[in-house]
Amino acid sequence: MQQLNNQNISDVPTLEINTSVGFNAWLDDQNCSIAFTTYQAGKIFFVGLQPDGRLSIFERTFDRSMGLWIENSTLYLSSLYQIWSFHNALQPGEFFDGYDCLFVPQSSYVTGDLDIHDMVVDKSNQLVFANTLFNSLATVSDSHSFTPLWKPSFILDLAAEDRCHLNGIALREGEVRYVTMVGQSNKAKGWRDLRQSGGCVVDILNNQVIASGLSMPHSPRWYQNRLWLLNSGTGEFGYIDRKKGTFEPIVFCPGYLRGCAFYNHYVVIGLSQSRNQTFSGLLLDEKLHQANIEAMCGLIVIDLKKGEIVQCLRIDGVVKELYDVSVIPGIKRPMAIGLKSDEIKKLITIG
Repeated sequence: MQQLNNQNISDVPTLEINTSVGFNAWLDDQNCSIAFTTYQAGKIFFVGLQPDGRLSIFERTFDRSMGLWIENSTLYLSSLYQIWSFHNALQPGEFFDGYDCLFVPQSSYVTGDLDIHDMVVDKSNQLVFANTLFNSLATVSDSHSFTPLWKPSFILDLAAEDRCHLNGIALREGEVRYVTMVGQSNKAKGWRDLRQSGGCVVDILNNQVIASGLSMPHSPRWYQNRLWLLNSGTGEFGYIDRKKGTFEPIVFCPGYLRGCAFYNHYVVIGLSQSRNQTFSGLLLDEKLHQANIEAMCGLIVIDLKKGEIVQCLRIDGVVKELYDVSVIPGIKRPMAIGLKSDEIKKLITIG
């Protein structure tokens, strides 16, 4: 158990992290670290290893931290009304205060509160995000809050009404291809009445629903020639059988699922406690009750070859809900510069 009481996280009261016995060894063996966001606590966390093998936890505050995309040396993070772009200021082999990755905020786009969920960068280097408030996919603009790119065929106009709760994006061969939404509704907040089985996956190439009957689906990801996703309302991780158009569950997970990052033959998934009205009344609650377990907040690691959970990181205390998860390959101990201390003024890099 690691009690979070150092200076980096002193503003996070009563937060405690426990890991499975082999979690640290797994990070070391895979030569990676993990980042995750929590909108509920307004934080981005970085999980890695200290030189002596102990867990390294580093956090920064960004209001309503949600969508997260990390690739090469760039990190994108959506917050309450901005999308932030960070860059790793360190070269391979360089260190800053014992950290081998230093994400520095370089720019931001002011979007307004669009309730941005998933974000991806396509092969043309365009940032695409789930504009959940406006039921669409969008990109950033130099002169406006956003530029719309695509909307479902049943959404008749762009309106700030969160009609279908479009939340997830999957790339395929570098192009935006699949999206998830909670319900095919064209009325304001209509998705809330469709949480049990109204969820679907849409192939934006032809605007066709390729899987339906889902419960609060999130985090679609194309990996190893399969479309994986989280059927959050039932607590299941699995994939879409494209011939049948059905969701095939692989593992039941003890929490409300959001955030999914593949690495080698593993997947790291974020779990939240199911405590608010949006989460309640789902099949997940019944399954947890039948198993006599409580929903946990944290991360789990699933071995795709075994089809089972092999490692976990449990969060107790003030943080109860996560949104997005990323794996950072080749980095042992990441950190980031925030906006609430003197570091942002004093750290100067030369290009």
